[in-house]
Amino acid sequence: GLVIDGRTLAYALEPTLEDKFLALAKRCRSVLCCRSTPIQKSMVVKLVRDKLKAMTLAIGDGANDVSMIQVADVGVGISGQEGMQAVMASDFAIPRFRHLEKLLLVHGHWCYSRLASMVLYFFYKNAMFVALLFWYQFYCGFSGSSMVDQWYLIFFNLLFSSLPQLITGVLDKDVPAEVLIAVPQLYKSGQ
Repeated sequence: GLVIDGRTLAYALEPTLEDKFLALAKRCRSVLCCRSTPIQKSMVVKLVRDKLKAMTLAIGDGANDVSMIQVADVGVGISGQEGMQAVMASDFAIPRFRHLEKLLLVHGHWCYSRLASMVLYFFYKNAMFVALLFWYQFYCGFSGSSMVDQWYLIFFNLLFSSLPQLITGVLDKDVPAEVLIAVPQLYKSGQ
């Protein structure tokens, strides 16, 4: 692990040393920046995001974490004693730090799984609709006549573009929450 304080971090984030700092941080399993300013926190997140091309997650509980949360790809705000500034600036809000495990391992896995299946669903839905229009043109001799009435198109998109997402979002849980918490490695299975 690497523990670095704010004074040392000021030197490590200089343009001439940031590559060395990043190389050292990559060799560690965890990096802890303590006693750092809000701008230093955001600079570390920006450095990791830009240089490593990695998706970043920032977790904060106070006003001093707002810049870090806004720079990160995904921000989690914890409502606590320091106020609600971090919660207001974040993508996700949780009441206590202990809920972070469930947010990441359970809801993160379910969201990833749902999004992947929905992308495939929309691809196949649109491919089938275009194939139907393509084959209809052979039937009508490429006359340009309309295959379906406008009302049918509206209902088609309403039925096949909104209801499946609603049903999937509510009911699709490929693995129970208890199993996802017990086996954290399942988070990587969809990737």
